[in-house]
Amino acid sequence: MAPPRAREIVVCGHLCLDIIPGFPALEGSHDWFRPGRLSLVGAPVISTGGAVSNVGLSLHRLGLPVRLVAKIGNDPLGRLIFERVSAMGKELARGLGRAEGEVTSYTVVLNPPGIDRIFLHCPGANDTFTDADVSDEVIEGASIFHFGYPPLMKQIWSDGGVRLERLLARAKARGAMTSLDMSLPDPSSPSGMIDWGALLSRVLPRVDVFVPSIEELLFMLDKPGFARLAGSGGGEEIIRQVTFPELARLAERAHAAGVSAVLIKLGDRGAYLHTSARGLAGAAGWASRELYTPVFSVPKIAGTAGSGDATIAGFLASVVRGLCAEEALTLAVAVGGCCVEAPDATSGIRSWDETLSRVKAGWERRSVELREPGWRPAAHGVWAGPKDRP
Repeated sequence: MAPPRAREIVVCGHLCLDIIPGFPALEGSHDWFRPGRLSLVGAPVISTGGAVSNVGLSLHRLGLPVRLVAKIGNDPLGRLIFERVSAMGKELARGLGRAEGEVTSYTVVLNPPGIDRIFLHCPGANDTFTDADVSDEVIEGASIFHFGYPPLMKQIWSDGGVRLERLLARAKARGAMTSLDMSLPDPSSPSGMIDWGALLSRVLPRVDVFVPSIEELLFMLDKPGFARLAGSGGGEEIIRQVTFPELARLAERAHAAGVSAVLIKLGDRGAYLHTSARGLAGAAGWASRELYTPVFSVPKIAGTAGSGDATIAGFLASVVRGLCAEEALTLAVAVGGCCVEAPDATSGIRSWDETLSRVKAGWERRSVELREPGWRPAAHGVWAGPKDRP
């Protein structure tokens, strides 16, 4: 099925090389991270990663025209990224700038069975990326301009968001719907110590669709709430503990800044969508929505790297194709579900028609019991909340 509009989606921001060791499934417990211990692992998966790769290549696999905009070094890792992206489509790498003398960003993704992911990350050339690296010609005519992972890009966060605001404003002025994703900074790093609430207050008025994880949103807008919910369990504990009224409160803060739609990723708990009274780009049925869906059931999870970005790709693809809010939320978690069936971030993504057929064939969602008042079953297998006014 061809999308009704063939305008490009520009995916901009952070790009890196992911190195994912192959962890075997072992019986009983195993302390993978005990100092001094040698643990045998399998062959690594080496793939492109970061928002530009994960969202952009997922959209490409879903059959949408995409332009990737990012910065890599002219070094062996950078050449490997360029080759991998070009192999997906000869035009996909045309927006990758190769900087002489700079290191290409890479991430070692540690994802052993039964343990939440651990990332060892080198920002590399992402730290010198600025709005000047994006030409007006690239933005012109885009249907959506998506920017991902500003906390991992020093020149994007270190000025309080001035460059990012300027870039998003340029995209909006040229008719693009703007979309922004975040990443969770290391709290002890310079990026983790800035006032993210102030930065978002500057940037969010230029954003139509805001797609953070609940951990990122709490860290940036409510650090006491982040500390209270995380406890000793980190992100997984936040996902389990956060309530729907807390999600609505955070989403409404983004709406007050000017955001039309907030999609909050909740890991294996699913996804939550909250839209403003303005709706989304005049589309029918998108105003004043509060929807939730659990994830789809996946018998064997090969890896969770990139699953949040895949969810974003499914959501943006649904918006471009004119789906209603309930369908968009459903397809978002469907693409995320396909992602976790492969160890890397993009090879599990199926075509749009395959994904849609899988949903329509009765792919089961994980069962949930919503005990908070006001929630009721809605169309397309999602739940509608007390603030939902379709």
